[in-house]
Amino acid sequence: MSGTLFATKTYSLRRRLLGLVSLATLLIWALAAVLSYHQAHHEVQEMMDAHMAQTASLLLAQASRTPAQLVELPSLLKTMKGAGKHHKGLLMEFQIGHPDGTVLTRSAQAPGASLAGDLGLADLKINGQGWRSLVVTTEAGDLRIQVFQSLRQRSKEALEIAAKTVLPLGLLIPFLIGLIYVSVRRGLKPLDDLTKEVSQRSPDNLQAFDTATIPREAQPLMSSLNSLLGRLGQTLENERRFTSDAAHELRTPLAAIRVQAQVALSSTDTEQHRHALNQVLAGTRRATRLVEQLLRLARLDPLARLPQTEKLDLVATVTALMNEVIPGAPERASDLSLDLCDVPIRVTGDAELLTIAMRNLIDNALRYTPAGCGILVFVRQEHGEAIFGVRDAGPGVKPQELPMLIERFYRSNNTHTEGSGLGLAIVRRIAELHGARLEVDSLEGKWFEARLRWNFWASNARSQK
Repeated sequence: MSGTLFATKTYSLRRRLLGLVSLATLLIWALAAVLSYHQAHHEVQEMMDAHMAQTASLLLAQASRTPAQLVELPSLLKTMKGAGKHHKGLLMEFQIGHPDGTVLTRSAQAPGASLAGDLGLADLKINGQGWRSLVVTTEAGDLRIQVFQSLRQRSKEALEIAAKTVLPLGLLIPFLIGLIYVSVRRGLKPLDDLTKEVSQRSPDNLQAFDTATIPREAQPLMSSLNSLLGRLGQTLENERRFTSDAAHELRTPLAAIRVQAQVALSSTDTEQHRHALNQVLAGTRRATRLVEQLLRLARLDPLARLPQTEKLDLVATVTALMNEVIPGAPERASDLSLDLCDVPIRVTGDAELLTIAMRNLIDNALRYTPAGCGILVFVRQEHGEAIFGVRDAGPGVKPQELPMLIERFYRSNNTHTEGSGLGLAIVRRIAELHGARLEVDSLEGKWFEARLRWNFWASNARSQK
């Protein structure tokens, strides 16, 4: 129930996209409507001013040719027929007179404005009502015509015309949003198909998805998903191999321990009893070392990269490690020798893991090299590469066996020393995480050398990522 109450609210990508596109469309429509309205309003105002000028010119021509009929002009205009109701939409008033202000005739609703004012267009306020006025005169200047339009009526007429211009755009909005919905639905159909394909996958099917039909926008996601599936498959394979290998490798030492324990329990001879117990302890040590190596390998396998890195000095790291190794094997101290570079050699990595890799190489040399044979631990720099290596004077390894030495659980037939066969595999995995490589070589058929080699350019590039 708590999972229902506190579940994270999810959202629909389709609804979000539809909402954003619709909102953007409405905003653009509103902006276009406002601009269209203002433009239409401005054009209508100019058209009305032109109409006023045309009317004034006709009145001026009429007044100039038949000045005797000016008094009858308003009554004659009222008798006009055939225009229907349209001529009443925006009435125009006028008055005719002289420049000194004398009015010869005027329409019934014309305001009482003075004809002695300036020529041209002007907005007037007469008796609390706004008027648009145009004053024109004859070439001789003896006669003036003033035409009026109510500002309120002009604004009303302009609003109606501008609204009729914008209204069709508004009527198309629902149709446009419907088209957007259909387009978004069809555009996101590949994602729906991909969702269906993913949901129908069985848990054991970790094959990569085919990205050929995936939209370009979803390809980075699918590439990451395919990469994740690859890593997951590799992790599961490593776990299966680890479980199988661990079961196989632990069976032998555990069986030996059980046999020796049974011998110790059934033996009455003190010496035989002691020998069986010593074998139990030896088997326990071997099993413990094997488990430690297996757990260490299980820890390293899932890592894609080192969680934390720092700048390390190989010379200082090896010096500190040898100060721990030599006291732990005093009987072999005389066999160990160091050849260290006299300047610091810095690499990027994890100090603990790097020390484990170096210790494994040194331990292998101590384990497989007979007493009295020399073991050289060296750090050097060659051709822009940092090298840590261990060379021993042991029995050597056949050239055909070298590639198999770094495989897990492989043990050479040339040695009678027991081991887990995991030491070099662990070293190789640590080297991979550090951007280094493990090299093994048999010199002249008797010397064996294992090296960790860093390329400085690759190491620096790796540390900057």
